[in-house]
Amino acid sequence: MIIQPIDVFLVVWFILVGLSTAYVAFDQFRNNPEPAVMKWGFILVTLYMGPFGLLLYVLTDKEPHPGEHEEFTKPLWKQGVGSTIHCVAGDATGIILAAAITAILGLPMGVDLIIEYAAGFTFGLFIFQSLFMQSMLGGSYWDNVRKTVVPELISMNAMMAGMAPVMTLLMMGRDMRAMQPTELLFWGVMSLGVMAGFALAYPFNVWLVATKLKHGLMTERRAGTKFDVPQREESPGQEGHGQGEGHQIHRRAPAPDHRQGHGDHNRSHHASDGHQMEIQATFPQIASLVGVTTLMLVVGIVTPGFVVNLSLSAQDVGGLIMPPGMIMGFDTPAAAMRDMGAIHPRHVSHTAAIADRGDQVLQPRIQNGVKVFELEASVIRWHILDDVYVEAYAYNRQVPGPRLQITEGDRVRINFHNALAESTTVHWHGLVVPNNMDGPAEVTQHPVKPGESYTYEFTVGQAGTYFYHSHDHPDRQQGLGLYGALLIAPRDRTRESRVDHDVTIQLQEWLKREWLTYPAMLMEGGLPNYFTINGKAYPSTDVIRMKVGETVKLRFIGSSNNFIHPMHVHGGPFEVVALDGEELAEHARYRADTINVGPGQRYDVIWTARRPGKWLLHCHIPHHTTNNNVERQGGGGLTMIIEVTGTEG
Repeated sequence: MIIQPIDVFLVVWFILVGLSTAYVAFDQFRNNPEPAVMKWGFILVTLYMGPFGLLLYVLTDKEPHPGEHEEFTKPLWKQGVGSTIHCVAGDATGIILAAAITAILGLPMGVDLIIEYAAGFTFGLFIFQSLFMQSMLGGSYWDNVRKTVVPELISMNAMMAGMAPVMTLLMMGRDMRAMQPTELLFWGVMSLGVMAGFALAYPFNVWLVATKLKHGLMTERRAGTKFDVPQREESPGQEGHGQGEGHQIHRRAPAPDHRQGHGDHNRSHHASDGHQMEIQATFPQIASLVGVTTLMLVVGIVTPGFVVNLSLSAQDVGGLIMPPGMIMGFDTPAAAMRDMGAIHPRHVSHTAAIADRGDQVLQPRIQNGVKVFELEASVIRWHILDDVYVEAYAYNRQVPGPRLQITEGDRVRINFHNALAESTTVHWHGLVVPNNMDGPAEVTQHPVKPGESYTYEFTVGQAGTYFYHSHDHPDRQQGLGLYGALLIAPRDRTRESRVDHDVTIQLQEWLKREWLTYPAMLMEGGLPNYFTINGKAYPSTDVIRMKVGETVKLRFIGSSNNFIHPMHVHGGPFEVVALDGEELAEHARYRADTINVGPGQRYDVIWTARRPGKWLLHCHIPHHTTNNNVERQGGGGLTMIIEVTGTEG
């Protein structure tokens, strides 16, 4: 699923990988005189390295003209490539298979690296070296294990020293889809890791070939095939260039007694000694290389642990994408990452129309005198501007959630269903309710798990402006849209201020970066870049239309998570008539033109239209009246227009 810019690159990359691998496979088996084990080595490495594997094949191994493979592959640097190809093909296959299996099993990354090394070394030594090369090397299987264990150890150490930090740092970076084998990014990271491992292992393999500890590229010319050419004498300096013994395999006249198994395959001009090469390395040299590559391996595995949390697994955080700029250290817990991670677009169950509005009145049904409301939390795609949408958590597919309008003394029942992929609850902010109806997860109730339902029921004993919101990881869930207005009319309507218009203003902050929506938080990487009133950013916010002399009650609700918003109205002061749902006595009311609405707070103010024109209602923090730091049509974010018509009295 393409949800990040990197995904576009990965799609193109793997198309190139497929084309490159297909070409190498076709050309190796049709046009290149080489033993099958090396053919498969180049195919596997091209599968892992894509166009770079193809480049290595063309530059070092592809026979330029019939009969020239031996001479073409003779240079030591090409022989080193062949040796590294053979190493990487076996070791990387084991590493990648182990990485996929450990991710599925949910093993911690630190354990994963150890298993990957063991699997790579085992597959490389026992399968690709000792088994697949047995026909080339001669001797028994266990003799070949003994002979190849040291060069395999040196080569594997170097390759894993390159792969380990690349895999770890990228898998545990911002985009942790890289930890899941079902994601393209996982395979992209594996490709990059193999390239790093190849680059680090190459110089060691050049030395191993030069000292005849390992084979490089080989030529196989079976009798009767198009690769069959008259056997040529080896040039005196051939071995000094790294071709060495056993690297030219000629099949001039297959013997009848070698037709079973791989007997014929094993015949060459050095078949009698099983391709034994005279090792030119000293014990101190070999011991030094083993020691240095082991040190490199330890550094490559351990060092990332100072940067990322190696105790986490794919099941802990796999698939999460962190916001740009979030600081993640070796002690960052998985729970913090889950709370700050982006909403994955695959969880979206509904896409709202551009014109859809939140805060729509939810009509209850009456059941035995009880007002029954149906409420559901789900993931939707919601337009905060005509051309900007966010993934959001929503009640009843709208942001903010539906407005619950009830009357003091009502008995209400809210049947809540959780259609999210995580647990949640509902809290009735400011209301006096039975404790088990209050909503805090793990305190007054068990969290409502995905797919489950919970019924809240209580008698309303208050009046005024309230709201409801999630109380299970509210820094994430409320910030992503799980909130809505709860307006309670007094039983005695004379207690309520009379106005011509009644407008609810619910404030929120959003973080939308690189196509994804993250919960906005006051911490590194979590700062918002969009701001909304009732789920819309200016100029998509509603327009309040009035006539000169009319009044409007503005119900400011601090449904936001992070900031105190100084809300200001142009065109004259307003009167503050209620605070946090409590109507103020006449003598306690006061006039102002700006009020600081903090998270959780509610203010009811009455503003009178004194003169015609367009009057701004906005947050007085200028950044909060922009959209991604840009003004549109004179503002953005927390901005509304009060449009007054008529003439002055």
